[in-house]
Amino acid sequence: MNKPERVLVTGGAGFIGSHFVDKLITQGYNVRIIDDLSTGKKENIAGHLENKEVDLIVGDIRDSNLVSKCLDGVSTVVHFAAQTSVTFSVEHPDLTFDINASGTKNLLSACTKQAVGKFVFASTCAVYGDPACLPIDETCKTHPISPYAESKLSAENICFEFDKQKLLQSVVLRFFNVYGLRQCLNDYSGVITRFIDLIKQKKALTIYGDGQQSRDFVDVQDIVGGVFAAMQSGDAPGQIFNIGSGKATTINELAKEISELAGVKPEIKYEKERIGEIKHSYADISKAKKVLDYRPSISLHDGLKDLILAV
Repeated sequence: MNKPERVLVTGGAGFIGSHFVDKLITQGYNVRIIDDLSTGKKENIAGHLENKEVDLIVGDIRDSNLVSKCLDGVSTVVHFAAQTSVTFSVEHPDLTFDINASGTKNLLSACTKQAVGKFVFASTCAVYGDPACLPIDETCKTHPISPYAESKLSAENICFEFDKQKLLQSVVLRFFNVYGLRQCLNDYSGVITRFIDLIKQKKALTIYGDGQQSRDFVDVQDIVGGVFAAMQSGDAPGQIFNIGSGKATTINELAKEISELAGVKPEIKYEKERIGEIKHSYADISKAKKVLDYRPSISLHDGLKDLILAV
């Protein structure tokens, strides 16, 4: 009987990474995680650790020696680990680049020495900045407006350099606004997590600007489906794919939906629009549908309903 394929998931104890680990386990993969637990939590993967289905290595992707050890016997790397806070990136741009760009390069270099076959990189729609086209397709001009977005775009370019030189097959996935269970509540949380928490506390919802700004909210399970499809596809290497819902929702519509599902009518406070905030952003996912057979299946209504019931 053949051994199951081993996949290394960086940031696998985090919000998105841990859901992807769940998927890999159900599909019979051997999974190893490297995570420094700065934002990831052991409880996100506790069941897998107890059942010894997952090998967790606590450490930093910038540690070359550790990364080399982690890659032993690994066929595929799925790279979620990153410094994702825009605010932190403005305050600490050098550290952000070191983690997101240099850390990715360190991983890629180690992969070439260990004969890893494929590298799937989790990037972000933030690389588009204030988009020049709507919906945003993968040919839309990139215009990052934060060190975080710049660092992720730099990491994308490094991935493709390795791919062009035929050192390692690389796929880049640009995630839109992901929500779901296990998303941390902190100063940098997404608007959905914040709104649900404020409703639970019976506090007013704060909306910056007029609330007509729109985003593409995508359930974490649909993200997982997109990543898994990219990992398996023989046509994906060397390409960029948007992974979102393909639908735009205004912040006003989001607040109304969450409130109705929670059965409350919270006060809405409108504050001054934040400087540099993007007005509209939603994905054209036709390329992912065609090449990856990506089919997001969880509507915002259903995803929010499940999330509210669970928390």
